[in-house]
Amino acid sequence: MSDMPETQSVSDVMAIEEIAADWAQRRHFWNWTEQNQAELDAWLAESLAHRVAFMRLDATLQRGKRLVALKTPPNPDPSDRRIGRARVGIAAALVTLVIVGAAALYALRGVPTENFATAVGERETVTLADGSQIDLNTDTQLRVDARADRPKVWLDRGEAYFRVKHDKVRPLVVIAGDQRIVDLGTEFLVRRDKDRFQIAVAQGRVSYEASKEVMGSRPLTLTEGDFLTADGRSVSLAKKSRHELTNSLSWRRGVIVFDGTTLADAVAEFNRYNRKKLVIANAAASRLTIDGTFSSDSLEGFTDVVRHVLQLRVEDRGDTVVISR
Repeated sequence: MSDMPETQSVSDVMAIEEIAADWAQRRHFWNWTEQNQAELDAWLAESLAHRVAFMRLDATLQRGKRLVALKTPPNPDPSDRRIGRARVGIAAALVTLVIVGAAALYALRGVPTENFATAVGERETVTLADGSQIDLNTDTQLRVDARADRPKVWLDRGEAYFRVKHDKVRPLVVIAGDQRIVDLGTEFLVRRDKDRFQIAVAQGRVSYEASKEVMGSRPLTLTEGDFLTADGRSVSLAKKSRHELTNSLSWRRGVIVFDGTTLADAVAEFNRYNRKKLVIANAAASRLTIDGTFSSDSLEGFTDVVRHVLQLRVEDRGDTVVISR
């Protein structure tokens, strides 16, 4: 165990602040486990600076919770979950201010955080300093904190496939909203839409945890073939075959694979890759199913099948293509 050095650079101090804020937030608002506590204890034992930063931020959160409790109406209805969400939201805002402040100073001080984004229909591969690679799908945005002591990626939107050079001492962490994934020696897919989050594990294992606000959530270890879906209220876990996983990753080859897919879902998937949008005019048509492999940028090939195989009308209206019976 080491004591706090007499002098520290601003970047060192802010790095400690960010890590302490991360631990404090996880401890109060995530599903905390004995393993989490052991990891925190190990980090605190590394230096007095770590302990001081964490104790200060933890105390800030405790004060925030007490303030929220004082503002809570007497004898609240225990069935009203809005009160619990408000308490968590206000207290979480305090630690969020610390994290945002640290991030702003990082930007000013030149810490190597990089932004990557793809436009609609584009794909890109990002290679990290350790050789890990991230394949970005259409309309995807992510940020990478390239510091060697704490590799971290934020998926702000879209879909990305991670091929990780595993380091058990410094595992890669992926954060998508209130979901957190830690690499345990893995290749895995993460997709973040507006109201849905998905993980598919192609090889190895990942550790997954969601905030306590996700009903029924608990820390999970996902293994090859596991397919997890979260919608902000619940988490479900299924097993996919190698064939199904390959189809899910077909976008890396520039194609989309449909296998008994409803026309509504197929159209939604095609619209992710093209600025010209498909629209289904009636519910009956949307329930029909379609099979096949299509180039993700070929609306014409898809609509030809819709017209000739499903026997539906296809009308090009400039910015949209309308499908109807």
